[in-house]
Amino acid sequence: MTIPRLKFLDRDLSILSFNARVLKLAQRQDYPLLERLKYVCIVASNLDEFFEVRMEAQLEAMRSSITKGAVTEKTYHEVSRQVHVLVSLQYAIFNDEIMPALKDAGVDIVASSDRTTAQKKWVANYFQANVKPLLLPIALDHAHPFPLVASKALHFIVELAPVEGDRQPTVSIIRVPRALPRVIALPNGSAQNFVTLTSIIGAHLADFFADRNILSFSQFRVTRHSDLALDEDDMSDLPTALRQELAQRPYGEAVRLEVSQSCSERLSQFLLNEFHLPQDSLYRVPGPVNLGRLIQLMNLAKGGTFTFPIFKPSWPKQLIQGVSFFQQLRQGDVLIHRPYESFDAVIQFLQEAVHDPHVLAIHQTIYRTGSDMRMFNLLQEAVKRGKEVLVVVEIKARFDEETNINWAESLEATGAQVVYGMLGLKTHAKMLLVMRQEGRRIKRYAHLSTGNYNANTAKLYTDICMLTSDITITREVEYVFRHLTSQVTLPSMRKLLVAPFNLQRAMLRQINAAGRACMLGGKARIIAKMNSLTDEVLVKALIGAAQRGVEIDLIVRGACILPLDATGIDGRIRVRSIVGRFLEHSRVFCFEINASRRIWLSSADWMSRNMLRRIEIAWPITDAHMQARIMQECIEPYLSDTEDAWLLEQNGQYQQLNQGAGNTKSAQKMLIKQYATE
Repeated sequence: MTIPRLKFLDRDLSILSFNARVLKLAQRQDYPLLERLKYVCIVASNLDEFFEVRMEAQLEAMRSSITKGAVTEKTYHEVSRQVHVLVSLQYAIFNDEIMPALKDAGVDIVASSDRTTAQKKWVANYFQANVKPLLLPIALDHAHPFPLVASKALHFIVELAPVEGDRQPTVSIIRVPRALPRVIALPNGSAQNFVTLTSIIGAHLADFFADRNILSFSQFRVTRHSDLALDEDDMSDLPTALRQELAQRPYGEAVRLEVSQSCSERLSQFLLNEFHLPQDSLYRVPGPVNLGRLIQLMNLAKGGTFTFPIFKPSWPKQLIQGVSFFQQLRQGDVLIHRPYESFDAVIQFLQEAVHDPHVLAIHQTIYRTGSDMRMFNLLQEAVKRGKEVLVVVEIKARFDEETNINWAESLEATGAQVVYGMLGLKTHAKMLLVMRQEGRRIKRYAHLSTGNYNANTAKLYTDICMLTSDITITREVEYVFRHLTSQVTLPSMRKLLVAPFNLQRAMLRQINAAGRACMLGGKARIIAKMNSLTDEVLVKALIGAAQRGVEIDLIVRGACILPLDATGIDGRIRVRSIVGRFLEHSRVFCFEINASRRIWLSSADWMSRNMLRRIEIAWPITDAHMQARIMQECIEPYLSDTEDAWLLEQNGQYQQLNQGAGNTKSAQKMLIKQYATE
């Protein structure tokens, strides 16, 4: 069947739509107040990354009036309009809903005008002792040009009345050191009172200009394009070249300017001209510039009702504590569903491997690790114990580059063999392989995961991983590691799917098989859960399958370009986004064709970059009990969710299922309750 030319949903607008859904969490009355504030801060951080990565192409299209794929001058203006709407909603929720409710509950960020005499005195002393020594105004003149302003660094701009003999006001710039806390607790009192650093500085700007009148001032913050451009074909030392690029990252092209709402037109236009930005790139905000830093309040405010009750992950139900992992894995594969089950089991698996004298080698990929050093320390210990340790570190993991370089160099210094992935490809696969001498042979054990080896995000993201001693899978994992280190051609795989080689092709084969089955009078259903769906090849295949009669349910948390108004699909494709307490991160691909069911778990989303420009893996789940568990925990609850679910409509907009009605069902709440009682 011929598929007509499709008009895909805009990816950038889809990303912004996801952030609008996250903001809805900040308005949920059943969520604790500081958790609601957290979602406002998360959206602030997400928008930072959106501008750092996505906005340069939009700006370039606007300035040149040249269409680049889906990016045009028209999309620039529409994306800018949507961001302005999102930012307005963000500050409205912060100012009109969350902060008044926190104040009523005894937690208050006290504005300068509302401070008591005692509070003003304390703030003045704090400013003199802790803030003023670190601030250095720069008066702009011929000898002092506009300073180089780093991306996302907070500054003040101050307009001073002209001195005698001058006609023009003087402009000064003050950089706010990043080392200073953005939220400070006021002492004493039964209430929990706080002040922001910016309000402290704003209240004492006159201290720097005792003999001058301040006409106006404003906070400002510029965001710059921060995606690294590395020519890997033209470098001999990737880590050194990457460090050089990282040093320049804070000074890329400006893409956004944030100022206080009260900023004068003269100062805002002065800054726009300085950063060569159009008017649409100016964001006047009625509150602190960079709401993301207010997440510090979660650690400062005290009280058990302000945050979610502590959820303690349970020990994985398939594992017996105190019994060797190797012994248990010889009996069968083990699934671990995070965050409901503890990531500590993965740490303990590695720990046993490190201390087991029969383990000869450990191979692992590293993409994002977080601040937990247990895994790093265990790999170092393995080297000291004489084991062959190979670590494939992806040092091009966006915004984690420096951390990963430091990991790699430290491991290399201890004697581990470190590989920096492959030329032109990011290593995004999550794999841990253990080789153990058992009698006259080497037995392999592996850990495969949909998410990173990051103990911090393992408490906040939903992911599913598998421990296995399956002969075929573990051998094929070894083949992938061998390919990563030596670039030898991968042999034909029986179970493992590997991008960019056969993962996309295998998914297309399954989608097409489902379509053929329906055309022959059978039944077929596709259920896929992922973070993003932006691969046009796979989207076209899904539409073609639906046109042939396949029923398709997609659980796509974030960006989705699939148009539901495509000809001939007649409601057979349903797309929902789950946005709740945890960030949905699992990738599960299920194909039900006639009486058979095939399920893969994967590190990859259905995005072109994952399918064609990354090393990714997907592995099959063939055991009937494990398949049933995945359906019962990762699929069915999400398809019946009526509390955290949003449905994509034919017009490209998302409709929230929960409109305040009772008797709703939440997949995440159900799983929390289920694991808490087991």
